[in-house]
Amino acid sequence: MIRTVDLRGKALSKAGYSAQLPRANFNIDQALVLIQPILDRVKNGTELDLIALAQEFDGVKPSAIKVSQTDLDMALQNLDPEVRLALELSIVRIKKVHNDQVRSESTTTVVDGGTVTEKWIPVDRVGLYVPGGRAVYPSSVMMNVIPAQIAKVSSIAVASPPQKEFGGLPHPTILATCALLGVTEVYAVGGAQAIALFAYGMEGVCEKVDLVTGPGNIYVAAAKRALRGIIGIDSEAGPTEIAILADSTALPGDVAADLISQAEHDVIAAAILVTDSLELAEKTVKELEIRVAATKHSDRIRQALAGVQSAIVLVSNIEQGIDVVNAYAAEHLEIQCNDAASVSLKIRNAGAVFIGRFTPVSLGDYSAGSNHVLPTGGCACHSSGLSVQTFLRGLHFIEYSKEAFNQIAKTVVTLATAEDLPAHGEAMLARFEKLS
Repeated sequence: MIRTVDLRGKALSKAGYSAQLPRANFNIDQALVLIQPILDRVKNGTELDLIALAQEFDGVKPSAIKVSQTDLDMALQNLDPEVRLALELSIVRIKKVHNDQVRSESTTTVVDGGTVTEKWIPVDRVGLYVPGGRAVYPSSVMMNVIPAQIAKVSSIAVASPPQKEFGGLPHPTILATCALLGVTEVYAVGGAQAIALFAYGMEGVCEKVDLVTGPGNIYVAAAKRALRGIIGIDSEAGPTEIAILADSTALPGDVAADLISQAEHDVIAAAILVTDSLELAEKTVKELEIRVAATKHSDRIRQALAGVQSAIVLVSNIEQGIDVVNAYAAEHLEIQCNDAASVSLKIRNAGAVFIGRFTPVSLGDYSAGSNHVLPTGGCACHSSGLSVQTFLRGLHFIEYSKEAFNQIAKTVVTLATAEDLPAHGEAMLARFEKLS
């Protein structure tokens, strides 16, 4: 069901460890070619083109691309009370964590009369993508909308694929969550065409946005790559992945259940166990056989676990295991070791770190308060997960008095001359000229 990679006794470089744990085949270059006609069609098209694309790719013809307020209100009214309560509890926790991410203005006095003030300004308008397909993701609505609202983005739009079983509307739980959060601008459009709609805008349908965030399939990722520059993006967000660093104190049932939980997303999802315990590895394989057979999406999970992107990795000790997981830079990293908190201090590269038995990735997916929109594909070695900061830009406001300017002018002229940019220096010297 899942392959074994034996790294015991091997001391490899970061690149060497990464090579032993390849990701699934996620050919964005090929997808870029396939989506280009869609991007062009949306750029030069009308709402009728979006409706035709929905019929082609989603098997349904929406009556309109923008979801009405009536449909949003109805979805919230019909939401299962238990689901609503769960969403509301999660919203409280997510808001609590993300409120602490708000950046404060700071002013630095460089010299008397010379200051630089850094202000954090929200982007004007954002497009938030919420995927459909194999699962329903009201959690992604919360994870995208809440930090944008806390950042005080003034214009927020959400797009999610139209669903055949709901008459061309996005899933009602998606709509209800938008309504619960006060989002009134929602579009029934998915895939690359949703990203194109946000990037280019469409007269009479949707205003262009400045930034697009949210996960999606390979075509969404390809569209974000193709349109980056026209819009800002959070990340390309490839297939989900979990790595678990565990020793002999971990419970095989816990480990197997957590590997399965992420493999459930997609046949190309990655599930990695890194352990120095051969006994744990063997028992986890037995637990996988039992639990995969018993769960709903067993075929999908079995394919994911059998793929090249998944493995049980044997290491000599936890120190080597730390090197392996830092090289892998997983989207989700669980630490199930004796004194997991101490081990976690040595982690440098991960989208999010889940410490101890009672902090599974599933908790972070919904209700821990952390954000679940995280870097994938090894990008956690240089990128962060979605946060309030994603929606803010740091602007410097510089102000110098005449006296402060006079003190530094000669230095600026000297540096401008050294760079062979004399006009820069002349702009400084112009301030010394008498006014006519």
